[in-house]
Amino acid sequence: MDQSTLGIYVHLPFCPYICPYCDFAKWPMQRSRASAYLTALRTEISAAPGASAATIFYGGGTPNAYDAQEIAALTDLLVLRFPSAAGREISIELNPELVRDGDFATYAAAGIDRVSIGVQSFDSAEIATLGRKHTPAEVGRAVSGARDAGIRSVSIDLIFAVPGQTPRSWERSLDSALELGADHISTYGLTIEDGTPFARWHEREPAAFADDALEAELYALAIDRLEGAGYEHYEISNFARPGHRCAHNQNYWKNGEYLGFGVGAASYRDGERRLHTRDLRTYIAAASAGLPIPGEAERLCGIKAVGEAIMIALRTAQGVALAEFKERYGVDVAERYAPVVARYVSDGLLERTDDRIILTKRGRFFANDVCGAFVTFE
Repeated sequence: MDQSTLGIYVHLPFCPYICPYCDFAKWPMQRSRASAYLTALRTEISAAPGASAATIFYGGGTPNAYDAQEIAALTDLLVLRFPSAAGREISIELNPELVRDGDFATYAAAGIDRVSIGVQSFDSAEIATLGRKHTPAEVGRAVSGARDAGIRSVSIDLIFAVPGQTPRSWERSLDSALELGADHISTYGLTIEDGTPFARWHEREPAAFADDALEAELYALAIDRLEGAGYEHYEISNFARPGHRCAHNQNYWKNGEYLGFGVGAASYRDGERRLHTRDLRTYIAAASAGLPIPGEAERLCGIKAVGEAIMIALRTAQGVALAEFKERYGVDVAERYAPVVARYVSDGLLERTDDRIILTKRGRFFANDVCGAFVTFE
């Protein structure tokens, strides 16, 4: 395991309400259940072999559904279990309307230096459509509170292709994030996930949702607006001011190793991907007893591992570094995948240089198709 870049992911699955588009492992917040979960989580973390880790990331769910002091105590355990010789990034996702006085000061004292605020939209109608409960004013207060507490990096998440969204309303959301001085902005196209209320709505009324042309227009608008404001478009969905890229996610995109703790959490180490059960009771029972967490495991090897690594790398601005891939995987990507590369270079979706293969600006709009071609090529 490369401990110099190891990432730690901690899943906190409770939410004050459930958004109709979300299919993550999550449950409505219930204090007794959340307390039992936290005890189980601490037991799982305490039993894990110690290692040096470069990043810690709290995701969910809604991590700040827990009190800030509970998060601080959990961070103390993680830092003890997974020390870092150099400075590290510790991130937490949060809902702006749940921020309490003193939260950011508590986070900062615990070493949390990055917050990712789940905004999704600044438009009141779109906020309601998405089932969110915050106001734009609460977002502003959260950003200001993080700044005042000395949090180094503030990120804002936004969603485009929301039912009823227009290019103008999307542009206003982008401008609002810029006006707040966000260091990092993530823009995600709405995905219709099976089993969600949005999936049922889409089945009943598909015309209520953005078509491909509108979605592409909104994505193009985000690229132009954010790049024009000086942000690096360093991954398909992510934009950052210089020095504010998310180190934890960059490790994923470099096919680095990570350990996941909690229900539904994923780990990747020594070529094996493991996924914890998404059954909350099963997880709590196993973790509390110090037993192995039930779940699934898959060993990625050979050309399958290379294909997935290419898929992930192509999503980034750096693309596939040919020499690095040959050293790490023993495969000459340009030679092994020559037909795929030639096809998409001809289509204007890939650019081939002496040392790397990257998506063109137009290719970003077809990233799923291009990346998938490398995974399925034999």
